[in-house]
Amino acid sequence: MLKRLFDFFASLAGLAVLAPVFIAVAIAIKLSSPGPVFFRQVRIGRRGKPFRIFKFRTMTGEEPTAGPILTIGANPRVTPVGEVLRLSKIDELPQLINVVLGHMSLVGPRPEVPKYVEKWTPAQREAVLAVRPGLTGPASVKFRNQEEILARYANPEQAYETIVMQEKLAINAAYIKQATFMSDLKLIFQTLGLLFWRD
Repeated sequence: MLKRLFDFFASLAGLAVLAPVFIAVAIAIKLSSPGPVFFRQVRIGRRGKPFRIFKFRTMTGEEPTAGPILTIGANPRVTPVGEVLRLSKIDELPQLINVVLGHMSLVGPRPEVPKYVEKWTPAQREAVLAVRPGLTGPASVKFRNQEEILARYANPEQAYETIVMQEKLAINAAYIKQATFMSDLKLIFQTLGLLFWRD
């Protein structure tokens, strides 16, 4: 209950403080390319319930929901504004709306698309889907440069499924077993630090 109350009020405060940023980003997106300000995609939440995640749109047209989902290396569909949003992680800020709505938490496992959740084992699903997915978490911090990591492989999609995703699931399962309010606060501040002081 404490976690949910903190998530709700902290996210409301974040949305209020960041309102000028949201307005500026929305204008930049609309001026840079035709299409909506927000990108909505189905993700799997707590207890396997699907929901639509909010992100600032970073690509031209409709992002694909079938076939390869990962964006690796230079992609001609990513707009100049979108590239800045991705590098700065500002494109993720609208997920504060998901936190207010109760779809997500500030800290937890990152929500996956159905395509990848279907590949999880029953034990992985039971462990990771027991909590709300988060804006950040230990696996997110470790793999903050995921695109760069996957770009080193000849088959990034396979590398994600067999290497990165498996390690993320293990990290998330361990986090869930020992998470506390204070450890969540530490992860929030660690994430904020990485946003301002990137490697």
